[in-house]
Amino acid sequence: MAAAAPPALSAAQPISGRWSTEGGKAIVQIGPCGQAVCGRIAKVVKPTPGAPQNDANNPDVALRARPIEGLTILTGFTDSGSLWKGRIYDPESGKTYASKLSRNADGTLKVQGCIAFFCRTQTWRAVR
Repeated sequence: MAAAAPPALSAAQPISGRWSTEGGKAIVQIGPCGQAVCGRIAKVVKPTPGAPQNDANNPDVALRARPIEGLTILTGFTDSGSLWKGRIYDPESGKTYASKLSRNADGTLKVQGCIAFFCRTQTWRAVR
């Protein structure tokens, strides 16, 4: 009796590129970052009125002067089969969450930030 070959591991769809966040507030550039994939805010398109233009809510006081544009918000993403897993930083709250990224059939990017089993999901659109 011949042994069955193990199933081939599927690779996550590529996520590199420029993405408009939900509501079109910012453009995030995603690409290789060492051995992983990361993303930074390339442009703030719709700044929140009255909100600081720096990383004012960062828990590390030494990092609060960093401008929002250029800020790395996606870190350590690796291919985990059908999706990418890493960490996402929310400059509005100053918090970092476990995150999952995956391409939807329509070409949009599903972005999840999670604490335990509670996740918040956004849909980002590709920017040409």
